Amino acid sequence: MPIKRKPSSNRVNPDDPQPPSVWAYTNEESNQNDERPSSALSVTPTLDKCDKHKRPQAICCRDLKGDDDRHLIDPDIVRDIIIGLSDGLTVPFGLTAGLSSLGSSRLVVVGGIAELISGAISMGVGGYLASEAERDHFRYLQRTTRERVARSCSGEMEREVHEVLGPIGLDESISRTVTGALLRVEAEMNEVNEPIQSESWLRQLMKIVARKPKSNASSEPGPSQLRWANDVGVTAFLLKFGEGLEEVPESRLYISALTIGTAYFIGGLVPMAPYFFIDSAQIALYWSIGIMFITLLIFGIFKAYFTGAKIGFFGYLKASSATIVVGGSAAAASWLIVKALEKP
Repeated sequence: MPIKRKPSSNRVNPDDPQPPSVWAYTNEESNQNDERPSSALSVTPTLDKCDKHKRPQAICCRDLKGDDDRHLIDPDIVRDIIIGLSDGLTVPFGLTAGLSSLGSSRLVVVGGIAELISGAISMGVGGYLASEAERDHFRYLQRTTRERVARSCSGEMEREVHEVLGPIGLDESISRTVTGALLRVEAEMNEVNEPIQSESWLRQLMKIVARKPKSNASSEPGPSQLRWANDVGVTAFLLKFGEGLEEVPESRLYISALTIGTAYFIGGLVPMAPYFFIDSAQIALYWSIGIMFITLLIFGIFKAYFTGAKIGFFGYLKASSATIVVGGSAAAASWLIVKALEKP
């Protein structure tokens, strides 16, 4: 009697519904969107996606240059340079212009140098304190956000993540997937960092001193090092993409102070240069005005170029006019005040 075999469970029946793909971002409720191209469903390797082989000389998209391809400086550095130079070009110039009405170039030089040194130190300290306040503000928000994530349910986190991803065109299913991955990473990070935080500062210091030097191969950032960084998980996502905040490095405090102070000192030397070589303060003032006008003109052009502002004739004219108006107004106000005080 022949034995009937049971149908193999590994055999696929075309009539049976197929399970969804592991990495598919669509669900049964959004099957109408299956025709949309998705990079997550593509099996093409990332390095082979660029069609550079179809172009002459096999130029990659990253190497294609646009009409306006400027090499901009770090915006934080540019901001500090602008703050220091703008104050250095206007405040000492206004002071020397006011003191020049007294008629003595020596008095202008002594007063200008004293103001220049004290102003550079003050501006540098101000830059340091401003960066420190920005760092402390971020650390406070990081701590409170991490505590809020720990006591909130997954549904609330999905809602907050979707508030960030929704406006850029992602649906709730993708936001839910992203939230789950971020919550898992943050939970694993907390498990690793909890024993370290519970140790005393003396024990942590001894571990740092006794640590063996790492080789060059192990010092490269790998997936395991990046996985347990402090800037991963829902907390980092909400701060960076929701609030637009990133932690200020410790070196940024000193770089900001040095940049602002140095820029202020260099900018202040420009309008004072004629007083070092000309005895008559009135004649030196005319030279200082001419040098200051040219310097503000050049400063406005460079500011427009390196900050990404509109360039061209009208763009450079607008930026230069703004700096000239600010510097000229400060100098005129200081000169008029000193003239008014001279009257009996």
